[in-house]
Amino acid sequence: MDQTERIEQISPQDLMILGLQEVAYVKPVIVQGETVYAVHAADGREVAVMASRDVAVAAIRQNELEPLSIH
Repeated sequence: MDQTERIEQISPQDLMILGLQEVAYVKPVIVQGETVYAVHAADGREVAVMASRDVAVAAIRQNELEPLSIH
């Protein structure tokens, strides 16, 4: 089995655990009629809500994580 085949067989839960300590993602959400930016851990837990995407990304980087965007 080569590397690609092993990666394709990883379960969604195992994939989530791999990135848990390395990535966080930013997702625009509507709160009280306004768009704000939720920061989520790799496992999907919402950990913060920021007024702007730039602030959300900066907060992620400040915590030594790699930011990902969800549209």
